[in-house]
Amino acid sequence: MPVKLGAKAEHDFNQPLGLLGDCHRRIENFLGVLMRVVEIGCDQPLTTQQREALTVALRYFNSAAPRHTADEEESLFPRMRQSDDPRVRQAMAKLDALEADHQSADAAHKEVDTIGRKWLSQGTLVQVELDRMKELLQMLLELYQRHIHVEDNEIFPLAGQVLACDQVTQIGQEMAKRRGH
Repeated sequence: MPVKLGAKAEHDFNQPLGLLGDCHRRIENFLGVLMRVVEIGCDQPLTTQQREALTVALRYFNSAAPRHTADEEESLFPRMRQSDDPRVRQAMAKLDALEADHQSADAAHKEVDTIGRKWLSQGTLVQVELDRMKELLQMLLELYQRHIHVEDNEIFPLAGQVLACDQVTQIGQEMAKRRGH
């Protein structure tokens, strides 16, 4: 179960809307990693490769994913809400739903992290814990499929149309700052 680390993003901070989409690909990748790890079952100890995959995926959702949420909730969505464009007014309910998704995903990831860290420290899980982790990951898969589809196909393209170039530049600068660049 090799984990692809450090994959180069297609976009950089000068193209923040594209970079947000690149983050979605990483979310999908690391969620897939977690789902593959839980498929091994709880009656066998984790292999070195599975342990590494689980560690890296949990780390991603603990550090990088919250920055992505902040990119949207602190940088992108507020600027969109300031727009007078009628298309943004129509999208407001979607922005609210996306923020609610972030809260649901965060709660699920915290529980996945707790179970995952227990698995790493003990080497095995009881069936009820593994079942709960599978349930959480399935919920996250469904949430992200819908959420990412709306953002990639509606919200990000709309932002590209309604935000001024200097606003997009500011979003990229804020994203870079969140990552220590």
